[in-house]
Amino acid sequence: MSLQTQDVGLSVWVDGWQMQCCGQPFSVGQQVAWTVGDADRDWLVPMLGADTHVSIDAAEEHHGGLPEQTPATTGTISRITAVHCRYAPAPGQDTRTLYPVPGSAVLRELESADGWTPGYEDLQFVGYLVQLAN
Repeated sequence: MSLQTQDVGLSVWVDGWQMQCCGQPFSVGQQVAWTVGDADRDWLVPMLGADTHVSIDAAEEHHGGLPEQTPATTGTISRITAVHCRYAPAPGQDTRTLYPVPGSAVLRELESADGWTPGYEDLQFVGYLVQLAN
């Protein structure tokens, strides 16, 4: 994936834990400049479910793991979707370690995000899918 400092139209994953640690709240209609890298599809796709029609182009990152000179990606937030899922031990694994239950994700649209989105029913908040428009 090649991202440059420009306005783009893409779907960005924002981890709830990163927002809770040191992220800045954002809302629909707001322009942002985020450092993004590759999304962890090995983790996201099973959680969201194989039948999902959600596409994720990139993941917002401000805790390292990307080269310092990675340019910011800018865009105007056109949609925010909170993602919630169920966690459980993996079959045959230590019962003290919990993993997202495949296909258990529920998506709920929001107007703003601050990282402290409450759980939904018996599901835990995981992160946000954010659509950036040109």
